Formats: sequence, structure tokens, C-alpha cells
Amino acid sequence: MTEPDRSTLESMDAAAVEAVFQTLSAAGLEVLIRRANREYWDHDAPTLPDPLYDRIVERLRRLDPEAEVLSSMGPSAGDGPKLSTDEALRMRPEERFGATVIHQRPMLSLDKCYNEADLKSWAGKISGDFVVMPKMDGIACSLRYDANGALVLAATRGSGTEGEDITANVLRVADVPGQIKVDDGVEVEVRGELYMRLSNFALYKGEYAHPRNLTAGSVKQKDPAKSRAAHLSFFPYDVIGPALLDEGAKFAFLAAVGFRVEGFEIVPAADLQACFERFVKNRPTLDYEIDGVVYRAALTSEQRRMGETGHHPRYAIAYKFQGDAGHTDLVDVLWSVSRTGTITPVAILDPIELSGAMIGRASLHNVSRFEELGLTHNCKVELTRRGGVIPQVESVVEAGPGEHRFELPTACPACGGPVERRKKRDGEFLWCKDPKSCVQARLRELEHFAKVVDIQGFGPKVVALAVDAGLLSTPVDYYRLRMIDLAGLERLGERSAQNLVDQVEAHRTIPLPVFLQAIGVEHLGKQNAILLSRHFGTLAAIRAASRDDLMAIKGVKDAIADAIVDGLKERAPLIDALLQYVTLVEGDEAVPDLPSADGELSGKSFLFTGTLTACTRERAQARVRELGGETPSGASSALSFLVVGGDELASGKKSSKIKRAEALIAKGAALKIISEADFLEMVGGVGEA
Repeated sequence: MTEPDRSTLESMDAAAVEAVFQTLSAAGLEVLIRRANREYWDHDAPTLPDPLYDRIVERLRRLDPEAEVLSSMGPSAGDGPKLSTDEALRMRPEERFGATVIHQRPMLSLDKCYNEADLKSWAGKISGDFVVMPKMDGIACSLRYDANGALVLAATRGSGTEGEDITANVLRVADVPGQIKVDDGVEVEVRGELYMRLSNFALYKGEYAHPRNLTAGSVKQKDPAKSRAAHLSFFPYDVIGPALLDEGAKFAFLAAVGFRVEGFEIVPAADLQACFERFVKNRPTLDYEIDGVVYRAALTSEQRRMGETGHHPRYAIAYKFQGDAGHTDLVDVLWSVSRTGTITPVAILDPIELSGAMIGRASLHNVSRFEELGLTHNCKVELTRRGGVIPQVESVVEAGPGEHRFELPTACPACGGPVERRKKRDGEFLWCKDPKSCVQARLRELEHFAKVVDIQGFGPKVVALAVDAGLLSTPVDYYRLRMIDLAGLERLGERSAQNLVDQVEAHRTIPLPVFLQAIGVEHLGKQNAILLSRHFGTLAAIRAASRDDLMAIKGVKDAIADAIVDGLKERAPLIDALLQYVTLVEGDEAVPDLPSADGELSGKSFLFTGTLTACTRERAQARVRELGGETPSGASSALSFLVVGGDELASGKKSSKIKRAEALIAKGAALKIISEADFLEMVGGVGEA
């Protein structure tokens, strides 16, 4: 069979590449790898799934281990001027942004393995323990601190020897300290991964295909007002400069100077595979995406002994997750309307199991992606779980009978009103022209308020019934509901209706941060609501705050400040109306302690149901937060424990939270249902209420 030429290899979709790459010569494989590198690094728009790319690279390693492309995987050289470190540091961050800067020490790639045997073979050459950490799916970054401890340079990994200056945007990342304490004037370089937590990405998932895409765009965005850098996080994994004996000392140093340190373990060789399996099991509960596990010799003396190749350190390796892909039928395309009016296409699929989960739908992200795929009725598509997490329709592998294409809606699917196309950096999007009066937007707003305030029972079905009956139009209407009104709704009797009204009555007193998050202002999520409440103390002070007042708070930058100020003004009628029905808890009593990064319960979350006998629910939640844990308002696959109060255990009846938790466990979630006694033993008591 004749090998496809360069232009054909450049244009092949993932299914076609999968079918032929095993037959390609080394030259053909190089074309595919360079194409994939360009798409991934330069355009943040990969068309070949990671597992397929890894297999192509491994095949080329077998055919031609010295191939040039294997030592030059990374982004193309930047368009900006090339600067030495000294030249860069003589310029202000804004002046050198985007310039190419030379790393003092190369940022090498990691060698990879895909099974336990290869991991053991690698580890057998190393003495001592190993540090194990998640392989974050983000952007590798180098941070340079001068002899006075000031952050003076931040750069991407780039080619490994030189990267792109992104200092101006990294200074906006809350996880990155601008000043650290250094001893004896030692310059420090911290290396790590810039990434976006999934809880933050949820704000943008209708606009971006993947957290990594948004991370890359944020750090390279030249207009600070458009950068999302303030919503990024930083995972430090190495420190260069101080004389530290082992990896444990490195992470202790990083924590001491102000970095957020999480997710690593130091283990003996016998536990390496068990660590990998723990990461696989806990992966769905993490608030960030990972595509594997990184292992590194714990002793720095052992790292020096092992040394490096021109491509990777011999003392470290990445154990990659094997991604999953498959073909299934496209049943339909639905158009989902968000609270902001964005209309997102969603693929409805004949269910298929990928990476241990049944997948029945996948976001198509935006109009550009929808049109690019060319979807036809009953066509067969290739579906992957990128990073093993996010379902992604990669391509059409077989057109449907008659090749009848799905068309864009000409009216809002929710309210029937006019729609418009808007161009953004990541493509074109469809919007409802009048989201404020759009029924679907109202449903999302009402569901959001009930979820944040924790008014239980008002799920999508009940909210939709109440909206259709004219009972709910804005969140204020929750507090006007009567049992007799709700009892007239389909499948709601008097008892169920009274339970709903009782839930509303139980939430007429609302902590200030919860109220701020519930009113639906852009960028006013849980973290920022806590920051503002802690800083200003009262709602009146927050509403009176100017843009500059908000920017004085660490982590709140100009674009966020603008959005909050404008959003509070726009939501003023709603706020004023709600204040006629609810009482706010303000001041220190209203603001929860932020989770400790190194607490006993760090990384764990607890949800409570039923009445606790030893303390109030609020005190139990406070105890969890004191120990570094989190207390979400509802059950999800990310939940660690559901704590059941004694009254529910005694009654034998299952609350909606228990039923939801059992359903999640049946689907493979790692959460556990425990008693109040189990909880108290775990936290060592709760102290005074």
C-alpha cells in the first residue's frame, strides 16, 4: 500500500490516522507528530486524542530512536524578540510580554510508560523512595525569584531551552506568591503547572472545549481585561536553587514560602503501582484534570547519579492513563440555553462505555465546532474521553442515511425569541437575544438560587412546573409560595407541597457569602463571595465598593472587579426585593474559614443529611472546614462522604441525598455513606457548638 503524502497526513481525521499509523514509515510518523505538536502547543486545538498521539510517538521511538522530532516536541518559537535573562529583567513585564526568553536550565520532557512492568523496570535502577504526584493537564511554567525573593520572570516551557514570557499574566494568579522569603540571597526557580480547576472551568465550559485550552489562552492573552489568569491555579513540582536533600524538603520549602502544595506522596518502590491505582480510582473526585501519574527519585543525590538525556531526566517518568475511544450512533442534537443566554449544542448518543463510564451525551461546545463536524441524522461518530474525563465528539466516521444535516436553530429553543451569532476568540457562539425574558434562562436562574441557598426539593422538574404555573418568575417568588399553590402542581400532593414550603422557610436567614453567590453575578462564585464578605463585612459596603476598592483585595483583578460592580448594579432590583423576605447573616459569623491546604481532611468533602444529635449541622460543617475539608451543598461524584443523622437511620427512610449518593456509588463513585458516630470518630469530636 502506498504511504499517504504529507498533505494527506496533515488533513486526516483521528479515525483515519488510527487506521494507518501502524503502517507508516518513520518519515510519515514525523509528519503526524509535528502536526499534532503544532495543533496542541501553538493552536490549543488538538485533533488527535492524547492516547493516539502517545502511540504514534512510541512507534517512532521504536523505528528511529534518534529522530529529531522526538527531542523537539513543544511549541514553535514565539513571534516576539529573543531575550537573554539579563535583557528580559531590565524590562518591565508589560514590555517583554510574549518575548522568547532562554531558560537557565532546560525544562525537559518526561519519559513515559503505560504498564506496571515498565514502571518496575525503570524504578529498579533507582535507590531509595519515590515522590508520586498527579500529572496535571496544564501549561508547564518556570517562575524565577531574585536574591530578594521577588518574582521577576515567569515563562512557559516552550521548546525546553527557551520559552515565552508570561510574567504580566502570572502575577495575576492567586496561587503564585509575588514575594517569597529566601536565605542568604539565594535565587530560586520554581517549576510547576498552570491549570484551571474544574470548579472554575464550570463558569466557561459552554464557551471552551477544555480547561487546558482556556489556561493556554489565559496566560498568553495580551489584553489583561480578557485574560482569565485570575481563575488559574499553580501546581509546584520542583524547586531549583536552595540546597535541599530530598523531595520532601522541596515540598516543605514550597509550602513554607507560600505555595499551595497538594496531591503528592513519598512512597517506597513496593507501593508505586498501588499509588497509580489510587489516582485512577480518585480521578473522578479531583477538582482538576490529570492524564497520568509522575514518579521521581526522592533523593536529590540519586537524581544527580541518574542524570539526564537530551530529552528527559532519567530519574523521573510519567505513567500515562490509557484513554478510551469508541464509535457510536448520534441520536439527536439538542440546544441547551444557559442562564446567560448562550445556546450550546449537545450531542445525544446511543450510550457507550468509555473509561469505565456510560456516556450518553457530549457537549459540542459552540457553533464553529458544530459546523466543522458536519453532523447528519443517525450518523456514526467517534467519541473519546479527553484525559479520560470529558466526553468529546472527535469526528463523523460514517454519514447517516440520506446525509441529512442538522441545522442551526433560527429561534431560541427555550423562548422562541430571536438568536444571534457572536464571534469570540475560541469560535462563534449562538445566543438568545433576550436572555432576561427567556424561559430557559429563568429556569437556570431559579435552579441556581435554590441549589446555592440549599433549598432542597426544587430540582429542574419542580421548578419547570412552578414556572409553567406562573408561581415562579424570579428567586423572590420562592418566599411567596404557599402550600395550597404548590399542591395543585402535577404529582405534588399536600405533604410534598408543605415540605417544599418548609424548606423555603428554613432558608429565610442566609449567610452573606451564600447570598452573593446565589444572585448569579458573573465572577461572584463561592471563593470571591467569601473574599468580599471577609473584606467588607456587610452587603451595603460591598454594594458601595468601587472597582478600585475591589481590586485592593488579593486575587480580585480588573476584569473581575468590573464584572462584579456592573453585575451588582444590574441585579439591584432583585437584591432589594429579596431583602424584603430574607435576613442576612453578616460579619465574621457569616464567613466560613477557608479550607487549610494541609489539614487532616484536605481533599475530602462531607455532605450531611438528617438531624445530628451531637451538634448542629453548622457546627459539624465548621469542624470539617477547620480540618481542611469542604462542605458542598449537594451530592456529586466528587463527594467523599455522606453523613447520615441518627433520625434518618432510625426511621429507615431514605432522603433524596441518600438515594442520590447510592445512585452515584452504583455508577462507580468513590464516596461513602457513614453514620454520625463514624463522622465524630473521624474528626475527633466537634467541640463546643
